[in-house]
Amino acid sequence: MGKLFGTDGVRGIANQELTPNLAFRLGQAGAYVLSKEHPHPRIVIGKDTRISGDMLEAALMAGICSVGADVLRVNILPTPGIAYLTRTLDASAGVVISASHNPVQDNGIKFFSSTGYKLPDTLEEEIEELVLNDKKPWSLPIGGEVGRVIEIADAERQYIDFLKATVGSLEGLKVVYDGSNGAAYRVGPQVLQELGVEVIPLAVSPDGVNINAGCGSTHPEVLQQAVLDHQADLGLANDGDADRLIAVDEKGEIIDGDFIMVICALALKAKGVLAKDSIVVTVMSNLGLYIALKDAGIKIYETQVGDRYVMEELLNTGAKLGGEQSGHIIFLDYNTTGDGLLTALQLMAVLKEQGKPISKLAAQMQRLPQVLINVKVKDKKKSMENPYVLQKVEEVKRFLGDRGRVLVRPSGTESLVRVMVEGQDQEQLMRLAQSVVDIIKREEL
Repeated sequence: MGKLFGTDGVRGIANQELTPNLAFRLGQAGAYVLSKEHPHPRIVIGKDTRISGDMLEAALMAGICSVGADVLRVNILPTPGIAYLTRTLDASAGVVISASHNPVQDNGIKFFSSTGYKLPDTLEEEIEELVLNDKKPWSLPIGGEVGRVIEIADAERQYIDFLKATVGSLEGLKVVYDGSNGAAYRVGPQVLQELGVEVIPLAVSPDGVNINAGCGSTHPEVLQQAVLDHQADLGLANDGDADRLIAVDEKGEIIDGDFIMVICALALKAKGVLAKDSIVVTVMSNLGLYIALKDAGIKIYETQVGDRYVMEELLNTGAKLGGEQSGHIIFLDYNTTGDGLLTALQLMAVLKEQGKPISKLAAQMQRLPQVLINVKVKDKKKSMENPYVLQKVEEVKRFLGDRGRVLVRPSGTESLVRVMVEGQDQEQLMRLAQSVVDIIKREEL
């Protein structure tokens, strides 16, 4: 597979790229690297609902137990729930088996440290070197020193109780909830109902192959119609591992991560509890977010795309709220990773407190037109360093001035270069974006 770790763990087509053998070796290497300071380590393992999860989980657990570590098995649970339990169960590390919003044929393995944070690059590189070079510095115990699998029967209940403790009653709200047939298919509706919400559930019947299939945060069309049909206050959609949230207002309009962050940041600022009066976003956030928050006196820190970079900046700056337009939002006061259900509860708490329709709260931000074009390339690095491409990008920047912006960046997971242009005139933006795309394609020849 070449380099194993991408921006969010090890990903690949299950049983073809991400094989049981690779999962076994990752289990051994991960347990060894993450547990050097623990004489008898304990590692939390959880997964989403995709069919390959059982296969990869079995291989991972075998690898972990073979080097003398115990597995704390929490079964199907959202990624942020696994991060939470890694901390509260006093585990040495945590592992999530999920490919998040990707289709069912994909899967992934993501590690958390004992503190519930994603691993720093140095530790991922150490695990990667052991696996790729087939190094085995660990000993293989025998007898009673072999690791065992311990079932955590109340894992869901622990996570639900944690979520409920972050808000008060939400009684009186009517919500359509789309669980993406993924990891939150049980805990999502459960936590909402226990907080007094009237819930209309969608995509909460996983069969192993329907995760993210025409549902969830990447396919909100059915949710939009259901909100209108049921005259609900809002709709909520998680992705496959429930670390993202996309909402829908009472009119059926999408409320993405930018709007959610604006709503929550402004509410926290008004109450005087927005840490450092700051927020962290990525370069992909809409220009409308910057305008809305700056007008309210909120400082904005910007990072490259990826929730791990948002987290790093939160820790560097002391801010406690940050996230991505995709709906991956971190409330650092509560959890160490993006949490789609936690985000939903914080959004609903603002709705309940302010007593306004969600569309009115979203109107605090005006989205500026944005054009995004993906260009397939042979060599992302070469395209990004091409002098003609760089020259064209600078031309577009000068033309837009302070009335817009252009961003050209490589995809973290595919052989694509993404061209994004933002401003006030949609047709003009299309022409400008296409002018950059044309140069990239010309230089590919």
